[in-house]
Amino acid sequence: MRAPIAKIQESADEFADPWAARIVAFLRGLGFQIDATSLDEDAFVPGVVVSAGRLLVDPARLTWPGDLLHEAGHIAVSDPLRREAGVSDDPGEEMAAIAWSFAAALAMDLDPAVLFHDGGYRGGAKALHENFTLGSYVGVPMLAMWGLTIEPRRATPGGPPAYPHMLAWRRTC
Repeated sequence: MRAPIAKIQESADEFADPWAARIVAFLRGLGFQIDATSLDEDAFVPGVVVSAGRLLVDPARLTWPGDLLHEAGHIAVSDPLRREAGVSDDPGEEMAAIAWSFAAALAMDLDPAVLFHDGGYRGGAKALHENFTLGSYVGVPMLAMWGLTIEPRRATPGGPPAYPHMLAWRRTC
């Protein structure tokens, strides 16, 4: 069983940045609600706020388009019963959001450097980029536990492909 991959549109009209437009089109194709709006406050992630299970994005304040994938990853991996409450401080969900965003980047043929940019991950973006491109993944066991993917070490011949392939794009349990 293969998770549906969004049909990528060439642009999302609200976003002048081509990376942001492409990522927004991909995420909307997966069913994410994304509202381009003016944000009055400084957000933890510049230009992006997770609110009530949706992304609020200020195109003028969005510094790093790859952050859209990571923040969408938080929505995707959050406990469905708490999804509306916003981003959890659970370390497992944080690691799972990183793994989810990497799989999403690959699914849309996006250079992982857009995701793991110089301004992200509290100075750890370079290490994450290196680890993920070498196949050393954090967060994948959580994704597998929730039925979103299969850990590479647990893949079976003839079975579904392992991570970074996704079986589903949102946690349901």
